Amino acid sequence: MRFVRYGDVGHEKPGVIDINGELRDLSGEIKDLSGDALAVIQDVVPEVLPLVAGSPRLGPPVGNVGKFICIGLNYYAHAEEMNMEIPEEPVVFLKANSCITGPDGPIVMPRGSVKTDWEIELGIVIGKAAKYVSEADALGHVAGYLVVNEVSEREWQLEHGGQWTKGKSCDTFGPLGPWLVTPDEVGDVQNLALELKVNGKVMQRGNTSGMIFSVAQVISYLSNIMTLHAGDIISTGTPPGVGVGMKPQQFLKKGDVVELEIEKLGCQRQVVEGG
Repeated sequence: MRFVRYGDVGHEKPGVIDINGELRDLSGEIKDLSGDALAVIQDVVPEVLPLVAGSPRLGPPVGNVGKFICIGLNYYAHAEEMNMEIPEEPVVFLKANSCITGPDGPIVMPRGSVKTDWEIELGIVIGKAAKYVSEADALGHVAGYLVVNEVSEREWQLEHGGQWTKGKSCDTFGPLGPWLVTPDEVGDVQNLALELKVNGKVMQRGNTSGMIFSVAQVISYLSNIMTLHAGDIISTGTPPGVGVGMKPQQFLKKGDVVELEIEKLGCQRQVVEGG
C-alpha cells in the first residue's frame, strides 16, 4: 500500500491511496503516520475509508521523525566518481530533522551558497524498534520505503571543518515522499531503478543493486550502534551523477527544476530558490 500525509504545512493528516489511485482519509483510524502506528498500517483496508476531495498538497509521508540517518558512499560507482576508496564499513552521518519537507516543496539554498547539490536516495522507514538485529531479521523491522532527495551544500560539507552534517542539514534539504510504500508492494528492494533530472537533463541513473551495503546490512549495522525506533528514517546513499563529482563540477542555481523518481516509490519535483 501507499501511505501519505496531506494538507497544509504543519497540519497534515494521514491518508492512503486506494487501488484506483484515489486518496482516502486515515485520520479516523490513526492520529498520524508516525511512531508505533507504523507497525499496524498493513492492517488498513482503504476501501472502507472516506474519500478525500480535490488534490491536496502532499507533505512528508512520515511525521515526528526521531532520527534521520544517512549512509555515505554506498554505491560502488559513486565512490569511484568521488575518487574515494570503497568503504569497509558503512559511512554514517545525520541530517537535522528540521530539513524535512514534502516531495514538491522548494529547495531553498542557504544564503551565499554556490555548491548546493542533488542526491537521489532510497529511504527506509523503521516500523518497529530494532536493537542488535541480524541481517536475516532486519527487513522485518521495516514499515516501508520512500524517495529521498538528500540535498547537500558541498562547501559546508567538505571545506568547513570536515563535519558532513552541517552541509546536509539546511532547511528544505530533506524532501521525502510522495508516498510511504509498504514492503509487500515494493518487492525486491535491491532491484529498484533510480533517476534524477535537473532542468530535464538526466544527471543520475542507477539501481539499488549497485549498493555496497544492502538495506538489510545497513539496518543490522546501525542497530548495533543505536536502537532504531519506529519512524526513524535511513537514507541509503546515492548512485553516480552528483554535481560535485562532475568535471567540471556543476551545482544548483536559482530557478533550476529537480525531478527524481525511484521505481515503485513515486516522483518528486522541486524548484530551487534562495542562494
